[in-house]
Amino acid sequence: MTHFLVKVLITALLVAGASELGKRSASLGAILASLPLASILVLSWLYLDLKDTAKVSQMSWGIFWAVLPSLLFFLVLPFLLKRGWSYWPALGASCAAMFMGYTVYAALLRRLGAAL
Repeated sequence: MTHFLVKVLITALLVAGASELGKRSASLGAILASLPLASILVLSWLYLDLKDTAKVSQMSWGIFWAVLPSLLFFLVLPFLLKRGWSYWPALGASCAAMFMGYTVYAALLRRLGAAL
């Protein structure tokens, strides 16, 4: 249980740190937020838990391909905000666009015979 709580604390501190940095400098906050911190943490926790570099490698490769549909979110959100959408509806629509991207991604993987 202690191991789990340490994971949660470190992860929460990094997310909160990125948010606080963003208040002071949008550019630095964006750089920190763009780092694959969640992926780095997940891969590190996976390695520390299993000591299996093959699993880490496999997950890393999966993350690479799974990032592509998520980029829709970062295209749609600023597009809608610049067109006068309020934040919450724009966020919701951006999440919906990302969800559609992942739906297409999953269908494509199934069509290619890859298991999710």
